[in-house]
Amino acid sequence: MNSFGRIFRVQIFGESHGPCVGVTIDGVPPGLPIADADFTADMERRKSGAKGTTPRKEDDIPLVKSGIFNGHATGAPITLLFDNNNTRSGDYEKQRATPRPGHADFVAHEKYRGFEDYRGGGHFSARLTTGIVAAGVIAKKILAGAAAGVTIAAQITEVAGEPDPEAGLQKAIDAKDSVGGIIECRATGLPIGLGEPFWDSAESLLAHAMFAIPAVRGVEFGTGFPAARMFGSQHNDPIIDAEGHTRTNHAGGIVGGITNGNELVFRIAIKPTSSTPKEQQTFNWETQEVEAFSVKGRHDLCVALRAPVIVEAMTAIVLADLLLLDRAAR
Repeated sequence: MNSFGRIFRVQIFGESHGPCVGVTIDGVPPGLPIADADFTADMERRKSGAKGTTPRKEDDIPLVKSGIFNGHATGAPITLLFDNNNTRSGDYEKQRATPRPGHADFVAHEKYRGFEDYRGGGHFSARLTTGIVAAGVIAKKILAGAAAGVTIAAQITEVAGEPDPEAGLQKAIDAKDSVGGIIECRATGLPIGLGEPFWDSAESLLAHAMFAIPAVRGVEFGTGFPAARMFGSQHNDPIIDAEGHTRTNHAGGIVGGITNGNELVFRIAIKPTSSTPKEQQTFNWETQEVEAFSVKGRHDLCVALRAPVIVEAMTAIVLADLLLLDRAAR
């Protein structure tokens, strides 16, 4: 439910307005060097503060509770906590009776019979991606130690249909609404052979992880959906050497569910933020009527703006697990 991975296993916990959010990471090889400073760059990338992001700011300094001693992983599970200090729960008390359209409010209320922590989206909040990014930092360190030195980089390619994120964000500001975006992720240095046919194919596991990121609505690898309009002779990637390098990369670096040594390339689509200031209609639990409704509080106009580092982290988590599985099988 809240865990992912087989050897490199990640479990997230906490709620948006609870005392803290955090992550426990099992399967980290003992001796892996891990310093507080290792987390700074990616945690800063995830933070709010830029134009179009929520005014809520947290320090997001990891508090190490277990698994790291004298600057190295001990081999025991690593637990990291991140305090929630800048919360305004009153914003959610006022809208308790009106579940936000497009958000998890209604389904969470039904699934957990009204016992859910609804403040800030509770356990459904993107606040929990703090722990995912932290786990990604450690996963990246494992991958960097692989033979070829795996590197992962994600970037925004569209906001509101605009290649220029600023122009797309301005659409949201002008409309007093929220917008979505597209993020492309690339990984280089991957060895041949990661992944299994069918259930544990590299694409299956990556897609599983990507859809766990709040607001993701689509994933495509390589050429993606346009492949359906191509001939086989156009889409096939000619192999040009004994290392499996190909002249083109329509497959996106994965064939038969297994990495082929070429660059991993995929894109994700992120929907507009459901918490939009624009007036909408929703059901009121108290009055039993559909009525006008507008979200109050602090929210991102475009959640895609802070998502690239989360996509990188999820990618690293999947690839680190596959790498460790591959090593264990040899």
